[in-house]
Amino acid sequence: MDDIPLSALFGALLLLLFLSAFFSGSETALMTLNRYRLRHLARDGHAGARRAEKLLAKPDRLIGLILLGNNFVNILASSLVTVIAIRLGGNGAIPVAAGLLTLVVLIFSEVAPKTLAALHPEKLAFPAVWIYKPLLKLLFPLVWVVNLLANSILRLLGIYPEDDMRGTLSREELRTVVNEAGSMIPQQHQQMLLSLLDLEKVKVEDIMVPRTEIDGIDITDPISVILEQLEQLPYTRVLVFEGSIDHVLGFLHSRRILQASLDSDGLTHEELRALIKEPYFIPKGTSLYDQLHNFQVQRRRAGLVVDEYGDVLGLVTMADLLEEIVGEFATDPADSLADITPQDDGSYLVDGSANLRELVRSLHWELPTDGPNTLNGLIVEHLRNLPEPGTSVMINGYPIDILQTQDNMVKTARIRPLERRDSK
Repeated sequence: MDDIPLSALFGALLLLLFLSAFFSGSETALMTLNRYRLRHLARDGHAGARRAEKLLAKPDRLIGLILLGNNFVNILASSLVTVIAIRLGGNGAIPVAAGLLTLVVLIFSEVAPKTLAALHPEKLAFPAVWIYKPLLKLLFPLVWVVNLLANSILRLLGIYPEDDMRGTLSREELRTVVNEAGSMIPQQHQQMLLSLLDLEKVKVEDIMVPRTEIDGIDITDPISVILEQLEQLPYTRVLVFEGSIDHVLGFLHSRRILQASLDSDGLTHEELRALIKEPYFIPKGTSLYDQLHNFQVQRRRAGLVVDEYGDVLGLVTMADLLEEIVGEFATDPADSLADITPQDDGSYLVDGSANLRELVRSLHWELPTDGPNTLNGLIVEHLRNLPEPGTSVMINGYPIDILQTQDNMVKTARIRPLERRDSK
């Protein structure tokens, strides 16, 4: 060592510090890579992403290689600093040199490169894999021995590295991932993903059309009346019952009725009955997630919600489920609800049977949706009795005036959401 010039020793030291920074920064970059983006880039043919994905498939080998290299260069740098210190100032300069080396390694070979790698992992990880791939092949026997010893110690502690420790994310964890994605996911797509995650929380009775609002035809009516109703109803599939909705026969498809009317001189009740497809019943309490799957398996687009006694409570269609995911199909949110009328003063006249979830989703109101399904139910639950016209109530910061009552329920109410916004 005495024959080596100091300039050469300082040059070697700088090289070792650079290698230390490389190992530290690349380790952080590879471990902080977004696995989903990495998989996407690999499938698109990105060579660096493919190599990184293969290396990360066995992280124990990669970590063993990086730590082996990092510790080797750090120990070698420490030895060089000792030699340089002795040649410059004797044995008394060794503690000073050790302190300076610690500070330099900490700043330039640890904190700075790891911070850079955490901020821009792909820029450091993808170039690094071109070095690690051949280096791993070259040092594989040594890395294998190191991993064998380390994994043996872990097994003695009851930890098995070969087990897949990643696990699966719960619905709430997925919700957190989507919420914290920020600008990585467009807001519209983010809302759709959150709606998908909420399908298990929402039940079919929360979005169903109540039985009092179901449009259908009575098979006992004259054919002329039935055909007139079919022309006026804006639905592709129409509910058919006999006498009352408690005696449901099934659904009629308008296209099949049109074809039958073209093939014959005049439709009869027998021909209409032959065209009816048997009803599909949905138990009350079924989640939207399960029902979406059931619609797919049963190849259905509509079903009747029934309680434990078999009584019909309402109607749910595939369109209702899709609106829970993508939102209302109407351009103007107020136009998408037939039971709400905007007023010039900024208030809204709302029918008491209006679905709370549709009000919240369409108009972005913050009314509670974890209780009653309708506005009438919300008002009655809050007041604990049927209010008289002229009664006012404040629910969740929204002033609500009861304008009309009918048949033991609130028929029309006025909601003033603008006052709530002004109070913020």
